[in-house]
Amino acid sequence: MARIVLAKPGLDGHEAGVMLIARALRDAGFEVVYLGPRQTPDAIVAAVIQEDADLLGLSILTGGHLTHSERVLAALREHGVDDVPLVVGGIIPPKAAADLRRVGVADVFGPGVSLGEASARIGKLVAR
Repeated sequence: MARIVLAKPGLDGHEAGVMLIARALRDAGFEVVYLGPRQTPDAIVAAVIQEDADLLGLSILTGGHLTHSERVLAALREHGVDDVPLVVGGIIPPKAAADLRRVGVADVFGPGVSLGEASARIGKLVAR
């Protein structure tokens, strides 16, 4: 069973969306560890290492998608776990989604992506 760590970086405290995706991923057969809001990049990466995660998901609703993602990707590299795919979900404009992919985010989930589609896409990423 693939293990997924979910977190909300920075000062974002809006948890409804990440709680929905956590439940959908659990229903799809994944083991999900949700760290909660207001996480630092180092705390997120420490959890990825401790949990031996197969995938890391960030939920970002307050902007700063690129900044938070770049910081987490740098921390993953710094700790030698840059083989763990990073996905980002939230209210993400199309231009920001392209920028996220350019810096190394494996997939981006914005408005309109169904829970089933998100689970399937995440399943493909962890199967690699």
